[in-house]
Amino acid sequence: MGGRARAGGASGVVSDALLAAYHRLPPWSRTCVASVRGLYLRAWRYGPETDRLVSRALEREHWSPREWDEWRSARLTMVLRRAAEHVPYYRALWRDRRLAGDRPAIEALHSWPVLRKDSLRSDPAAFVADDRSRRDMFHDHTSGTTGKPLDIWLPRATVREWYALFEARARNWYGVSRRDRWAILGGQLVSPVAARQPPFWVWNAALHQLYMSSYHLAPDLVGHYVDALRRYRVRYILGYTSALHALARHILDAAASPPELAVVITNAEPVLPSQREAIERAFRCPLRETYGLAEGVTAASECEHGSLHLWPEAGVVEILSDSGGVVADGESGRIVCTSLLNPDMPLVRYDTGDRGAIAPSPTHCRCGRTLPIVAAIDGRADDVLITRDGRRVGRLDPVFKSALPILEAQIIQESLESVRVKFVPAAGWRPEHGEAIARRVRDRMGDVAVVLEAVASIPRSANGKFRAVINLLTLDERSKPGA
Repeated sequence: MGGRARAGGASGVVSDALLAAYHRLPPWSRTCVASVRGLYLRAWRYGPETDRLVSRALEREHWSPREWDEWRSARLTMVLRRAAEHVPYYRALWRDRRLAGDRPAIEALHSWPVLRKDSLRSDPAAFVADDRSRRDMFHDHTSGTTGKPLDIWLPRATVREWYALFEARARNWYGVSRRDRWAILGGQLVSPVAARQPPFWVWNAALHQLYMSSYHLAPDLVGHYVDALRRYRVRYILGYTSALHALARHILDAAASPPELAVVITNAEPVLPSQREAIERAFRCPLRETYGLAEGVTAASECEHGSLHLWPEAGVVEILSDSGGVVADGESGRIVCTSLLNPDMPLVRYDTGDRGAIAPSPTHCRCGRTLPIVAAIDGRADDVLITRDGRRVGRLDPVFKSALPILEAQIIQESLESVRVKFVPAAGWRPEHGEAIARRVRDRMGDVAVVLEAVASIPRSANGKFRAVINLLTLDERSKPGA
């Protein structure tokens, strides 16, 4: 899935010099450093109000549509007024429109322009309210899927509300809590990339967290991870789908004894049916999917009945067509969000760069919660393939369904006429499986050349995430008629 839930990594900016110094420390010293950092993060994330915030979040899961509408309408009005009056970027926008005093227009979400990521990246400080000091806010720095930097500032109240939602909508749903020992497979360089001897992880005592590097999951090293999960007695693990799948494959291939986990939680990457089956079979527990972004404008988590439920408190979600119009419920489009949790750095109609669909309302889930349901997360907008006639093709995971003997695969669009499919074959691979993949790609793309490339492994992006689809088309090719 695209994006990431703000679920417990070591956020913040670390200089190259500090990182190099950290890597020179012995393992016990790294644990001390990580735990001190953990104390800092814990003080930001949790406080005396946390349990109350969690209880209220659980109560809201059964609100009526009217209760949700009233709560969100009041919150949205406050955020929009504050953005127009106190946020330099938006104040200038409304002044240029000569509508600074036009309260009805300002309070109408559809009258605001869509905010692109490049605008946020170019001057992130301009999005912080002028009556707040960035020195007093939590600074989150993320590279995103594409490696481009992004800076976000959050007040303490927003951070604690966000982590209370995660406690309620993820951990609580899955029978675990922040007080349990847990592991995360993430993109922080907790060990030098060149290291070939464990540990490839560090224990953060303050957060009861075993932070494991996603950069060292080579076939000959994966067994060390499984041993560490058992040795540290973790109750659940959260991480990139591809990294968790690598662990699962090792357990299955080696017939190894898995750690005793209550749940496996995925974030940042989509989950293919074959990956879900392998992970659940290997770890002998359910897999639950989450969706979220560092920007904190939206999030979702999977309930026990398999529905991916939005967190309505996080933001207002619009699904827009490529031309900017609102699409019908159930149809896929650009995910555009307005933050409700962060009034001190509000992002209004922020184009997340992801594509997806919301289930028609009302769609009832067997879990009984009234939270909206995500029908699909199609991946990043930049990763959608474009056909010769200008169609944009998402939802490419069906290409790899039907239990194909592959470990993982990546689709790369090199031109309007050519698509390359890199795949890691598993036991039982035969030429007809490749023919099936090529046929399914053409079923969606039309008459294109499909180049199949068997590889030993597929490289990860700069932050350790796996990208299932990569679009290499030029801007001119993407803007052809219909595209």
